[in-house]
Amino acid sequence: MPFKRWSLRLLILATSVGLAAATMPMSAQPARRVTKLADGVYAIQHGPGGGGNTTVIIGTRQVFVVDACFLPSAAREDIAQIRQWTDKPVSFLLNTHFHNDHNLGNRVYMDAFPALTIIAHVQTKKDMDMFGPGSRRREEEGAATLQRMLTTGKTPAGAPLTAADQASVKNELAQARATVDELSSVAFQSATLTFDRGLTVDIGNREVQVKFLGRGNTNGDAVAYLPSDSIAVTGDLVVHPLPYFYDGYPTEWIETLDNVGRLDASTIVPGHGPILHDKTYIYLMRDLMRSAVEQMNARLAQTRPAMFTKFDDVKGAVDLTSFRSRFAGTSKGVAEAFDEMTSELVKLVFAEARLR
Repeated sequence: MPFKRWSLRLLILATSVGLAAATMPMSAQPARRVTKLADGVYAIQHGPGGGGNTTVIIGTRQVFVVDACFLPSAAREDIAQIRQWTDKPVSFLLNTHFHNDHNLGNRVYMDAFPALTIIAHVQTKKDMDMFGPGSRRREEEGAATLQRMLTTGKTPAGAPLTAADQASVKNELAQARATVDELSSVAFQSATLTFDRGLTVDIGNREVQVKFLGRGNTNGDAVAYLPSDSIAVTGDLVVHPLPYFYDGYPTEWIETLDNVGRLDASTIVPGHGPILHDKTYIYLMRDLMRSAVEQMNARLAQTRPAMFTKFDDVKGAVDLTSFRSRFAGTSKGVAEAFDEMTSELVKLVFAEARLR
């Protein structure tokens, strides 16, 4: 399955396929939505299964796209939309990180624009090359897991499915099977140009700064910054309404979000979710992670280093419930997903502590 397929609560997919996970209930997914951010700058939120947000930046000579989404059909729809906006070629495509829901559409863009340069951080390209070719196989494994759930009436962890759960799994299975069919005709396309710290591209009266501001969700997260428009495109360093904590580097992520916050950006395009118009949510994410790290460190200081400690002995020392309403508001579904998300965050913080 794609690395962040929205689905029936986090529980189901997080326990089904090692590289698959989810961050919010499927019912909370938006339909495809296009938002104009500035003259010649657009953000595209994809519908269910389509993948992460795509940002289109049009200069007087060329077009720069950030993230190619997941489904090839969604990428083709985006390209058709771009051609309605301009007859200029897409010359540059940035993959913000290696998760395939942001880059599996690369091949579609390359086919449409053969002179395309696909940009990624050097670590992102390494991880894309490792995991990208196995995307269809993971979809097949995910579909098989969903089928077993329907057959047994239980989640992979053994919890019984309610009638509503079963209906959600059926919908998810139909989507997974359609995705497998679609991916059967698409070849994986990796990045063609890598960077370490950053680079700047002038696409004609518009400068796009590509920055590595530190590790966070992955070890090669890239940010696209448009200084003239005060826009930052963060990839999955920022995901709304809940962060993605199934992998990453929490201690460094805190500092990376501070670096994002230092950009003169009044518009933030997250990897998933609606456009943000200030940095409040960025700092909320940062404070959540900081609290988890500080509470874990305080507990370990009272006992012993993490390398000599079992997770079950320290997990109860981290309490993040004070953040629940700040993320979920009055939404019961998001609140439930928040609890599962923070459980994964605590595991991640402990895993990081063991590497000291």
